[in-house]
Amino acid sequence: MSHCTRCGAPFSCAMADGDSAPCWCTALPPAVAVPQEAVGCWCPACLRAHIAAQDQPPAAAPP
Repeated sequence: MSHCTRCGAPFSCAMADGDSAPCWCTALPPAVAVPQEAVGCWCPACLRAHIAAQDQPPAAAPP
């Protein structure tokens, strides 16, 4: 069992846990900018939330 380096939640990471099957995260978009301070794996909830936030258009600056 791995622990999310963002929120601390336990989750299964096939790569870290030595499983021969692909990890769940390989089904997500591969080109996601992860913050530099992020070291290690994130749980499904945190990674999906981060991807969703990246998909949002930047907020327009007030006039």
